Amino acid sequence: MVALSLEHIGANYGRRKILSDATAEIQGGTLTALVGANAAGKSTLFRRIAGHLRGTGHIRLQGAVAHDLRYMPQDTGMTAALTVYESIILALKQGGGGWRLSATELGAVDETLRHFNLSHLADQQLSELSGGQRQAVSIAQTLVSRPKVVLMDEPTSALDLNRQYEILEALRLYAEQTGAVMVLALHDLNQVMRCCTATVALAEGRILASGATLDVLTPDLIRRLYGINSRVERCSQGCPMMIVDGPTAQLAL
Repeated sequence: MVALSLEHIGANYGRRKILSDATAEIQGGTLTALVGANAAGKSTLFRRIAGHLRGTGHIRLQGAVAHDLRYMPQDTGMTAALTVYESIILALKQGGGGWRLSATELGAVDETLRHFNLSHLADQQLSELSGGQRQAVSIAQTLVSRPKVVLMDEPTSALDLNRQYEILEALRLYAEQTGAVMVLALHDLNQVMRCCTATVALAEGRILASGATLDVLTPDLIRRLYGINSRVERCSQGCPMMIVDGPTAQLAL
């Protein structure tokens, strides 16, 4: 099984400290959510893990090496004059090995398109896609090489409700089938409670809690993260959900 250990991770932008003493153990095989308010340091933590940013502390991989890691940022900047199929091939071949495609690699491209319900868009230009379609293609590009450690920054932000469900289910199956570490920065806590086995909670550059999702996302911690009063209850089918009662402080009018 793949695992990711974060030991006292720190990072600065210039003289401004963004991360401080962030520590967590993340296991593979299921989805892990990274939650926190805007500017809590989620993207910075991803960039630090991915090696795009230097800092203090240690990042350790078990069952994987640095080459096995893929990071999908919020803005993937799809401007190339390529079809969806060509873009998936390009993502697969960026790891090296020349540009000739083997039957196995072609099969991997086709399977990835099917897995994320994108086969019908294979011949379409990236520039012709909607924002949600581009986001789904970015996810497919990230996973076509079968990485063992995956960091995705708000991968469902541009998707409609149907596609959010489809994509998160596809990501869950990928993690389950491969044993990969799969960390998703998400804002919808009900989505997190439904889909993610584990959660890491970040506030002001520090990890406040990590572990089983329902153990982490208590009303007290949600109040600390977002400044809202809430309840976590179960619906008629037994699924946990967060109900927001209002902000902890009265808004000035």
